[in-house]
Amino acid sequence: MQRPPPDDFLLKETNPHLGGGKVSGDKLTSTYDLVEQMQYLYVRVVKAKDLPGKDVTGSCDPYCEVKLGNYKGTTRHFEKKSNPEWNQVFAFSKDRIQASVLEVTVKDKDVVKDDFIGRVLFDLNEVPKRVPPDSPLAPQWYRLEDRKGDKAKGELMLAVWMGTQADEAFPEAWHSDAATVSGTDALANIRSKVYLSPKLWYLRVNVIEAQDLQPTDKGRYPEVFVKAILGNQALRTRISQSRSINPMWNEDLMFVAAEPFEEPLILSVEDRVAPNKDEVLGRCAIPLQYMDRRLDHKPVNTRWFNLEKHVVIEGEKKKEIKFASRIHMRVCLEGGYHVLDESTHYSSDLRPTAKQLWKSSIGVLEVGILNAQGLMPMKTKDGRGTTDAYCVAKYGQKWVRTRTIIDSFTPKWNEQYTWEVFDPCTVITIGVFDNCHLHGGDKAGGAKDSRIGKVRIRLSTLETDRVYTHSYPLLVLHPNGVKKMGEIHLAVRWRPRHPPHMDTRLSHADSAHPDELDEEFDTFPTSRPSDIVRMRYDRLRSIAGRIQTVVGDLATQGERLQSLLSWRDPRATALFVIFCLVAAIVLYVTPFQVVALLTGFYVLRHPRFRHKLPSVPLNFFRRLPARTDCML
Repeated sequence: MQRPPPDDFLLKETNPHLGGGKVSGDKLTSTYDLVEQMQYLYVRVVKAKDLPGKDVTGSCDPYCEVKLGNYKGTTRHFEKKSNPEWNQVFAFSKDRIQASVLEVTVKDKDVVKDDFIGRVLFDLNEVPKRVPPDSPLAPQWYRLEDRKGDKAKGELMLAVWMGTQADEAFPEAWHSDAATVSGTDALANIRSKVYLSPKLWYLRVNVIEAQDLQPTDKGRYPEVFVKAILGNQALRTRISQSRSINPMWNEDLMFVAAEPFEEPLILSVEDRVAPNKDEVLGRCAIPLQYMDRRLDHKPVNTRWFNLEKHVVIEGEKKKEIKFASRIHMRVCLEGGYHVLDESTHYSSDLRPTAKQLWKSSIGVLEVGILNAQGLMPMKTKDGRGTTDAYCVAKYGQKWVRTRTIIDSFTPKWNEQYTWEVFDPCTVITIGVFDNCHLHGGDKAGGAKDSRIGKVRIRLSTLETDRVYTHSYPLLVLHPNGVKKMGEIHLAVRWRPRHPPHMDTRLSHADSAHPDELDEEFDTFPTSRPSDIVRMRYDRLRSIAGRIQTVVGDLATQGERLQSLLSWRDPRATALFVIFCLVAAIVLYVTPFQVVALLTGFYVLRHPRFRHKLPSVPLNFFRRLPARTDCML
């Protein structure tokens, strides 16, 4: 395998035209300012009235056909309805418009050939422009014309305008980029969407004891355990040590439950009658909607649950037998923890499950998904490689999915999304996928979209209010090495919710003495009585005296070190020289790991081997002469 140049794996800084202007690292001000503007021609087909009948029965099955050059989109059709309502939007990319006239035709659905009812023509040079936050363009009634341009029977309500991807109609519009996709399910799979992950809770089941169990074999000691099932999660306790009909466990079983808690908790008390055979002594189903939710350290109350048992009579019939058997448990939903559904190193959310425990957000993360370049072909269509790419960005509970760009190795999305941020030490993940659900049917429903690549951005590395525009390489590890699958172009900005402000606790402004505050606001020369001024000078002198004492102590230690090296005390210096010589020989002969190990043992020695008296080296150092001996 040929190794790609190292530059292909590097992050590349770019300078795109965001929001219609060039970005230079400063913040931008418009609402859709992290993406490049893309112009679209929007056509909203609202409804029609007084359509003439074209069938033998005098009725019509109308639908609309919106045609612009080689691009053609159609609405759904209604059967035998002369006043249909569609309310559908069509979007044509301005970069691909090759015609000067927009044609909106109303036709009658027929078995052999659809009948022409009428049409409305628009000159693109006269189409108005609309940029949010302008109000939506109100639709108008247009009289239908025949092929010769004469007035025909029937009217059509339309709205036609030039806009950008910031338009409210953009997400649900039919796009000319996806003109080859047909079918309602396939069209739904190519549109941009926003998803919210279900809220996850930890379900704690504290199995305490059971009472009055009735095993089948009365002559043996039962080996009882509890099995709990929640969805596809199954846990069990150990076999009770008290082998009786009143066993005890006091064990905790932890599950992960998702709102809206549609699946109940199934508990069964079973007896191990043989190595591979268990007998159910009782069972109960507990709905989670009514379970206690624990938000603090206080334990929830315990409850007794009745156990039911089903027996088979006459081969097929089941009869329910209710015993007095019951089980004692403490079941609660833990809201004070965060359920980790991501890698701990790349988590995007660390908040507890209970919303009451959430702190306010600290800022907003804005991401503009611009485009991708150099994507690799992911599948084969008509004998050639192709890719239908879309992006997925995940942060916290919010997932966003861009629209799918059909058959392009350089797709342009230019979609912008925002997230609330509660913790800066989190990571946002953006992945690029190939859409395998464009043709509908059962085959597409079972297919899995192929992952092209992904990037991660850690929020703690972002500067405030700076726009980062980079092209990120999509790297995938294969058995034969790292392979670059393309590049994704992103614009990222982090904006704090509150600007930096003075922290009174950090500056101790809230704990300042009233006299100190009065001194700060005193005039010059002073306007306070002489006794107060004298008291302040005395306080200043005491502070200066303490500082002088500390500086003197530091100087004394330095003088002792100097006397140790200057033979001021010949015996002390001679001992120090001999110690240094012996230490040098020992360190030369002994490996450093052994010295470090012995030093660690000595520092961490047990208090039994310690003495209350100062250590010998410290006592030796304190006895060295200093300049304090020369002072009165």
